[in-house]
Amino acid sequence: MSEPVIVPGSRDVRGSLDEPDGADPSGCVVACPPHPEMGGTRSNRRLTAVADALTTRGIACLRFDYGEWDEGPGELRDTVAALDWAAERYDSVGLFGYSFGGCLALVAAAGRFEPTDTEPTDTEPTEPALAAVSALAPAPRVGDGPEAIDAVAAVERVDCPGQVVYGSRDDTVDTATLVERARERGFAVTELAADHHFVGQTDAVADAVADFLEPRV
Repeated sequence: MSEPVIVPGSRDVRGSLDEPDGADPSGCVVACPPHPEMGGTRSNRRLTAVADALTTRGIACLRFDYGEWDEGPGELRDTVAALDWAAERYDSVGLFGYSFGGCLALVAAAGRFEPTDTEPTDTEPTEPALAAVSALAPAPRVGDGPEAIDAVAAVERVDCPGQVVYGSRDDTVDTATLVERARERGFAVTELAADHHFVGQTDAVADAVADFLEPRV
């Protein structure tokens, strides 16, 4: 069962909430799509396959589309806004991202990001507590200079259980350094015999991600 969602904020962020049929899940995974300028949307086959695997296991999944292209910072805020939305509705929240979305997922999980668009309050803002984060073929970095979104550096700050899944034949992004740092940090690391698009390996991707997230979310 899937229903449309509008994520609150100043940017136009729309999503699809997948929930198990006949169940009231206590956990939700927020799924970040690949690069929107290269056709990445919440309907990406890798995202829908992961969502299907999660709902089969009794976990909801919020797949969302980024707002207007902002070269990374706006898309990162969209990710945090989606996490906020899920955290208000579920007891436990996990995070998943593919490629560009994998980079954003790791940086958001590190907990150092710009605040979402909310009304000012007298209390300090709280960051959404994450149960776990999984990144599929994550881009190591988005942008250049001091404003770059650096997933390799973010791995050092992630304090929830983490997973990286990558393809051994990936020639689109260079995951070597990120994978090395993830292993050093104790992340679960899964290598699949696949390219960046995981042709013929969609089911293996979905199972690997869902098997990691299910006991934690």
